[in-house]
Amino acid sequence: MDFQPTQDQRDLRAGVRDLLAGRYDREALRASVDGAAATGRSVDRALWRELGEAGFFSLRLPEDEGGVGLGLPEAVLVFEEAGRALLPGPLVATHLAAGLVAGAAEGEAVVTAFDMEGPLVAHLGEADAVLGTDGEPVDPAGWNYAGEPVRSADPLTPLVRVSLPGQPVAAGAYRDAGALLTAALQLGSALRTVELAVRYAKEREQFGQPIGAFQAVKHLCAQMLVRAEVARTAVYAAAVTADPAEVAGAKLLADEAAVRNARDCLQVHGGMGFTWEADVHLHLKRAWVRAEQWRTAAQAEEALAADLLAAAE
Repeated sequence: MDFQPTQDQRDLRAGVRDLLAGRYDREALRASVDGAAATGRSVDRALWRELGEAGFFSLRLPEDEGGVGLGLPEAVLVFEEAGRALLPGPLVATHLAAGLVAGAAEGEAVVTAFDMEGPLVAHLGEADAVLGTDGEPVDPAGWNYAGEPVRSADPLTPLVRVSLPGQPVAAGAYRDAGALLTAALQLGSALRTVELAVRYAKEREQFGQPIGAFQAVKHLCAQMLVRAEVARTAVYAAAVTADPAEVAGAKLLADEAAVRNARDCLQVHGGMGFTWEADVHLHLKRAWVRAEQWRTAAQAEEALAADLLAAAE
């Protein structure tokens, strides 16, 4: 059995990478950071509409409903590229809202979700709608809530703490899909930090040779690659099976790969990596936030433990 991506899937991934490279490069990322600091907003509505036109949000909608008609494996490849580019905004929630919220599939609407404990809601001030914990949309305009802005580790993910007594934790296929797509974002970030570390290790010289020639740096880069590839395998497998336990495992591994790879990438960069000018810290901060979305490490571990116990009975 061949588990390699098909040519169509590879073309899809390449197309999304080209789109983001041309529309959301490093300069655009930095402009987003500066803009968010000034306005508190990070979603580029024009880019959001371009993503909608490209089928980013309607990818899994049936063709007879105006969608692309593809599945989770293709969605994972697309979200991996978005994570690699550090594209900001509630991508997962808007994707899940396609077909539920008017304009979401086309990128005309920005949709966020109750995907964090607290409960914290990301991008609430920019959202046209919110997905409740049952996956059904709630209109913020007619929604009575008490919100308190919370300082976010990630400058491109504004957070608000809301008071919603009795709100249950999102569950079922809705939560699993959100967790898997978030894992794909984390995977893209983990792979990108491998590239950043290797490139810097080839360019930076010390004692007359590239630092990548030193064993300690080689080991860091090798460990980063192993983490990312293990996470990639888990994410791709979960996209094919859609098994809740495999989704939990994929989220756990992808979160670890994104966070630890960003940390190791900082180490490879040395003092330079800790400066605002380097992009590495943006990957680390985004990874911290994503690790709290849809399914935390503790929740993933509990889900895996429950599945193992059920299998043993």
